[in-house]
Amino acid sequence: MSRIGDHELMNATRLLTRDDVPALVELFRMNRDFLAPWEPDRGIDYFSVEGQRAVVDEALERHEQGLTYPHVILDDSGQVVGRINIGNVVRGPFQSCGVGYWVSEHANGRGLATAALGEIKEHAFGQLGLHRIEAGTLAENVRSQRVLEKNGFVRFGFAPAYLEIAGRWQDHAL
Repeated sequence: MSRIGDHELMNATRLLTRDDVPALVELFRMNRDFLAPWEPDRGIDYFSVEGQRAVVDEALERHEQGLTYPHVILDDSGQVVGRINIGNVVRGPFQSCGVGYWVSEHANGRGLATAALGEIKEHAFGQLGLHRIEAGTLAENVRSQRVLEKNGFVRFGFAPAYLEIAGRWQDHAL
């Protein structure tokens, strides 16, 4: 159970399914400009039904291999408003993963990403038995850094030119 504002949310996330493709296509179309500064450059196909079906299929295939745990973020009415993923799962002595997330513009500032990350963190440390979760944000993405801080994440580094985001190699806080 997660908290959003003054009320409890039973499920802030759920596993991604192929049935989510239409909702994701619509969210990406509505949020293309909003997400552009925070995402890698995307070709036009990415925003199509076929493009999102390919993204979802790949995520579900990696899930079957135990490498990724792709989820959607839900609002308090159960509507899909974003994505959150546990990825790059490494087993053995490392027992680690990375996490990434986004929430649509209309759902921003309502605590949904914070609740979703809290749920994913419990899943990673509980059911998956992982030891470490890492996240990287653009150095200037203070809102996302706040989501991480609210969930107990601690800044441990700075990575210059870490990822190619919005067409250029950008610095990230880790």
